[in-house]
Amino acid sequence: MTNNDLVLPTSVVQRKAIVYVRQSTPQQVQLNLESQRRQYDLVEIARRRGFANVEVIDDDLGRTASGTAERPGFERLVAALCAGQVGAVLCLDASRLARNGRDWHHLLELCGLVEARVIDLDGVYDPCRPNDRLLLGMKGSISEFELGLIRSRMYEAARSKAKRGELRISAPIGYIWDRHIGLGLDPDRRLQEVIRLVFQKFRELGSARQVLLWMASQNIHFPYPTDGRTLTSVDWRPIRYRNVIAILKNPFYAGVYAYGKSEKRTAIVDGRARKSYGHLKPMDTWEVFIKDHHVGYLDWAAYERNQVVLAGNAYGRVGDTKSGRGGRALLAGLICCARCGRRLSVTYTGRYPRPVYRCDKSNLQLGLRYCMSFGGKRIDATIAAEMLRAVAPMAIEAAVEAERMLRDEDKDRRRIAELELNQAQYDASLAERRYAACDPDNRLIAAQLEKAWETALRRVEACRKRLDGQQPTEVGEARPDFSGLADDLSAAWNAPRTTMRTRQRLVRSLINEIVADFDAAAGEIVLVVHWKGGQHSELRIRKPKTGEHGCHTADEAIAIMRSMAGRWSDQDIAASLNRMGIPTGQNKTWTARRVGDIRRVRDIHGYRSAEKDGEWLTMRDAAAKLGVSHHQIRKLIKAGILKSEQIIPDAPHQIRAADLEAEPVAAALKRKGRPCRIDSENQISMFSDT
Repeated sequence: MTNNDLVLPTSVVQRKAIVYVRQSTPQQVQLNLESQRRQYDLVEIARRRGFANVEVIDDDLGRTASGTAERPGFERLVAALCAGQVGAVLCLDASRLARNGRDWHHLLELCGLVEARVIDLDGVYDPCRPNDRLLLGMKGSISEFELGLIRSRMYEAARSKAKRGELRISAPIGYIWDRHIGLGLDPDRRLQEVIRLVFQKFRELGSARQVLLWMASQNIHFPYPTDGRTLTSVDWRPIRYRNVIAILKNPFYAGVYAYGKSEKRTAIVDGRARKSYGHLKPMDTWEVFIKDHHVGYLDWAAYERNQVVLAGNAYGRVGDTKSGRGGRALLAGLICCARCGRRLSVTYTGRYPRPVYRCDKSNLQLGLRYCMSFGGKRIDATIAAEMLRAVAPMAIEAAVEAERMLRDEDKDRRRIAELELNQAQYDASLAERRYAACDPDNRLIAAQLEKAWETALRRVEACRKRLDGQQPTEVGEARPDFSGLADDLSAAWNAPRTTMRTRQRLVRSLINEIVADFDAAAGEIVLVVHWKGGQHSELRIRKPKTGEHGCHTADEAIAIMRSMAGRWSDQDIAASLNRMGIPTGQNKTWTARRVGDIRRVRDIHGYRSAEKDGEWLTMRDAAAKLGVSHHQIRKLIKAGILKSEQIIPDAPHQIRAADLEAEPVAAALKRKGRPCRIDSENQISMFSDT
């Protein structure tokens, strides 16, 4: 019975009345103060109805009543009704209590059980009466329908405006909505240059993380909203990885206006609907997709290429190539298996870890036998040699292009530094004007403004020093001569300052993919190289046998040992190899012990086991037999008086014993007092025999 003058029963008035206060959003709580005031005024209405105990429940301010959010205040109200403590529930209208049929009818059912009344500005309702219950049910249904209708109108209006590209959606950093011209680039040139630099470096480096590391190394900062939401003012702070990814993945920077990129999802949790927002949808399901809507920082084709590179770096799908990330393996992420199509992974084994390419995905995922496995040292060296051979004719053009890119990079760094200096000078000028406009007698404010001015001046000085440290290359500087560069490619490739990441980037700039297979019959690894220009080439590399390694003695050293071992000691052989500059398999110098080890492994008979019949002598033996020094024997050999043989240059001399008894040798040894040399018949001596 809806009568404002109705006198409530004493059993109802003796219980407490609850005034339920709610507003749907935090913005309404802050701005719609009149609605709050009217709801709190219901306390006086409850007292006029005869209730002495009035309780206000306002825990749900800023919470929606659509059934998707928890309402602790409503739960307190339901608990009090179940306890039989409530005589009346007061609200401004039915929409304050509930916007969904489940909560509304549950509340009416409880009020009917305990004979509690529902009171609003229109009157008093008794849920126990059929007519009042019907009227309350209609009010709840109308409230629920009204909410759906308002939402539908708002969403349809927003969609209609978005289809024309006129809905002012949130614009990312680098764009701004203007009242007159609409959407356009942010007028801050420094901000524009930083965003363009992100796209430029990603095009060069091919990795978002490498862009972050480069910008961090160059001390390039990124703008952040001062208040954390709007771009009315920004603070420049060190760039983060999420900033780089957000710029590269946002199609807004490619001139695309997109609406409806995400969706909401509803799940039932504890008997109540829970909605979550921000779930991204595939691009082909976006509600609005308008290309060339505004000026972009890059075109759509470049944006699609960036997404392919990012996906390849993140997941390594078939057909994609990961960017070079360093390590010891040159071809990491670039080799595919010819048998299963999967990419070969890189593992490191051994005491001194060396890369090994292995196709073991089938073993790890399916329990099958892995396809192949081979060491990476020979593979990397072969591919590097093939690449240098292919690029040699274009070495000069590549060097000129590299020089141009280096100059452009210097210009970009200097331009960013100049814009940062301009911004710092403006901030210093603004701080100076604020300090000048301050009343000198107000020392509290003047001191703070003076401190801000000094801070701005120090920042200007730091920016100026950084700019001075980036001196541009002189225009009149002589261009270097690149005519002999093609011959130095190998030296540049193996230079200590050339990092593995740089080598990997060079390989990826020329090669799309390498397909590897193993020819068991020939014992060879077969590599099919797919070059960037569409050409293909096949390389065959002998696979080392089990136990074979790269630290082996050179064939030239083995040949020298075989020729010298029968007549010379291990110490003489080691000295000869060292003089010739031939190292061991481990790139060490030779010793008698190392020579002996190699002889025993190769089954080469040594000096001590050879027959010594006295026909051939060493220099030491010849000197002992003639009773002279080694120096005299060497002089006789050098002068051609005494004949000797050497197996190889720098090897020890071998002298026939019969040659020591020759007449020229005996005559040369008899000479005393003048150099031991051959007398010429046509030469007159400067000294007499006396």
